[in-house]
Amino acid sequence: MNTASTPSHRVSGSCLCGTVTLTVPLTSYQVAACHCRMCRVWGGGPLFAVEPAGPIELEGEDAITVFASSEWAERAFCRHCGTHLFYRLKDGQHYAIPAGLVDQGQDWHFDHQIFIDQKPAWYHFGNQTQDMTGQEVFDAFGGDG
Repeated sequence: MNTASTPSHRVSGSCLCGTVTLTVPLTSYQVAACHCRMCRVWGGGPLFAVEPAGPIELEGEDAITVFASSEWAERAFCRHCGTHLFYRLKDGQHYAIPAGLVDQGQDWHFDHQIFIDQKPAWYHFGNQTQDMTGQEVFDAFGGDG
């Protein structure tokens, strides 16, 4: 997904209890899936996410708990209801927002899957997507595999 373009859409959503609200600028309604083990443990399946095209707006920040899930990334959730709010690189330059958190019936397009090499064999998505292995993700974004 391209996050360098000027945002043309803004989507918003709240956690289950309504304490935390996010507003997310997007350039398109593209959705990606991450199949890494951490995302699957975190949410019980792949993480379907949108990538902001600029800074996100947060309300209720005092209710956000951030967990350092690796040397390079963090995952945040509402400390009251447990809703997953975002995944971000620790340098703050990349966010992934759960698509279900901001879905208000937009015309979403599922077009990209990452860590496809960690996807369990017991599920499969039928549509065509661009797929990247974990190593390809680290190579593209400069992390360590």
